[in-house]
Amino acid sequence: MLLEVKDIEKSFEKDVPVVQKSSFGVKDNEIFALLGPSGCGKTTTLRLISGFEQLDNGEVYLGGKLLSSTKKHVPPQKRGIGFVFQDYALFPHMSALENVAFGLTKLPKYKRNVFAEEVLCRTGMGQHKHKSPAELSGGQQQRVALARAIAPKPNLVLLDEPFSNLDAILRDSTRKEVRAILKKAGMSAILVTHDQEEALSFADRVAVMNDGRIEQIGTPEEIYYNPKTKFVAQFLGRTNIFEARVDDSDTIDTKIGHIKLKCKASGQITCSIRPEHLTIERPNGTTNGWSKGIVVAREFKGHDITYHVDCNGEKFIVHTDNRVLFNRDDEVVLKQLEPAVVLQNVN
Repeated sequence: MLLEVKDIEKSFEKDVPVVQKSSFGVKDNEIFALLGPSGCGKTTTLRLISGFEQLDNGEVYLGGKLLSSTKKHVPPQKRGIGFVFQDYALFPHMSALENVAFGLTKLPKYKRNVFAEEVLCRTGMGQHKHKSPAELSGGQQQRVALARAIAPKPNLVLLDEPFSNLDAILRDSTRKEVRAILKKAGMSAILVTHDQEEALSFADRVAVMNDGRIEQIGTPEEIYYNPKTKFVAQFLGRTNIFEARVDDSDTIDTKIGHIKLKCKASGQITCSIRPEHLTIERPNGTTNGWSKGIVVAREFKGHDITYHVDCNGEKFIVHTDNRVLFNRDDEVVLKQLEPAVVLQNVN
């Protein structure tokens, strides 16, 4: 494991923890994301790893070397970590080339510009090397900031919401380019973001943070399809939540019918089923145990449609492809396509 974060804690005010007992690791050549809402502690976690903040408890190791503990704090400039800030933090009076060359202090002066230009070319910015930040677009500034971060060949690159200042189309294309650059360079990185789609599409593994704690770590597919907590299920996208009491069973009774669970459970449980794991059909005389409902809202999105269905006084969300066509006030039957995930089991 390249980076090991062990039970780190940080409070800025007495008895008000910002980061609580957080632990995770980042592998070689892995892109890792810290995902969570504003104020959950993800940026503070990044700053503790970089050395910009000192931790209260816990330890941070990079390549087996202790960087932070209650007794030791290696300065940021000596950690071998690159940092891309949300506002890029480029020097406005320097050209793109000079910005990248600035951190290459270990190279002889006559080699710095040559190597800086090589890195700029790798990020697609070679032809803009003499331009100042004011002459560059947001996406171009972002790539210069990345070039500056990776030029000293750090062991790890930290990305603090680097795409948040870009418009939607540019954000999508830029993050694809940045991911490709990091992978080609064989570098490990940690991305901090509150954007679920960004984390799922950019990272190899994702840690979901809530209120200073990491609630779940896994691949994008694992945390989306198998959330462990109600918060993770709801933060990773729309979902339908069911609560029921069961006795060693893998089905529960709900207002849409008998719902199949991924595993047996006992006691009072909460479970989640994604909208795309439900479908709706027209009643055909026999519902096979599924309840009828009424379409109360419809959201056409081109490639798919979201339906809101009232079933026995409770509303459910259903995602279908654009060939499943219903209108508001249509009577429909809800059916389950995939098992529901048990989020908690309280005996």
